[in-house]
Amino acid sequence: MNAAIPLTQRLAGKVALITGGASGIGACTAKLFVKHGAKVIVADVQDQLGRSLCQEIGPAETVFDVHCDVTCDSDVQNAVDTAISKYGKLDIMFSNAGVHGEMESRIILSDNTNFKRVFDVNVYGAFLAAKHAARVMIPAKTGCIIFTSSVASVVSEEISHAYVASKHAVVGLANNLCVELGQYGIRVNCISPFGVATPMLQKGLGIMEKRKVEELVSSAANLKGVVLEAEDIAEAALYLGSDDSKYVSGINLVVDGGYSITNPSFGMVFKSHLSSTHPSQN
Repeated sequence: MNAAIPLTQRLAGKVALITGGASGIGACTAKLFVKHGAKVIVADVQDQLGRSLCQEIGPAETVFDVHCDVTCDSDVQNAVDTAISKYGKLDIMFSNAGVHGEMESRIILSDNTNFKRVFDVNVYGAFLAAKHAARVMIPAKTGCIIFTSSVASVVSEEISHAYVASKHAVVGLANNLCVELGQYGIRVNCISPFGVATPMLQKGLGIMEKRKVEELVSSAANLKGVVLEAEDIAEAALYLGSDDSKYVSGINLVVDGGYSITNPSFGMVFKSHLSSTHPSQN
């Protein structure tokens, strides 16, 4: 009988705060971070969900939840201050909270209030997370800030202008912070996933069955035979939050199976032409 292989705890001794940590990518990341030895604060507006998640993951001294609306400065400040009062430091800020907003892609039909709301959560929320993280990381001269952006930050599609613009803004914010905070030993990076069947995407598509969303996303993917899951993005966050990436700063880690470097348009037209002119090849 083989002895169990001990887990290398890549975040042993580290303290992490995850916004939007109660569900989707944030919840998967909270679980993985705790598994790797981190103390985790789950910050979210979904109080009951956050509480249940923390009870599932581990004891209160290891993981706990705080109410946090990322558009509210005092909420974000409180989340960071709670981490400091409870654990004495903050090593990782994972600014993951985000909203998709309406799915309307036509600008003349886009709702102004929706546009502002998406920017409030996705950009202003990211700004507040970084600001309060930097407040405690600068004196410590160490730390790591990670943002969840999107493949929409590197490739354009016919989707919501608010969402696309906000995710570009997050990457720009991260780049600028990288330049400023490097002198304090603070690393700043982004993760940009392809479509992941999270509750947010399921709601946006109006498809509540996870498997159907995964099938839809996979049908459009470049890399076949594998499904992108929230756990895969958590693994990317684990890498960027750990000392394995001690000299990695200022990158936008695109986890999209090569989707963003493909352009199928010409190939589709070419194949269509061949099928129409040489029907015997079908």
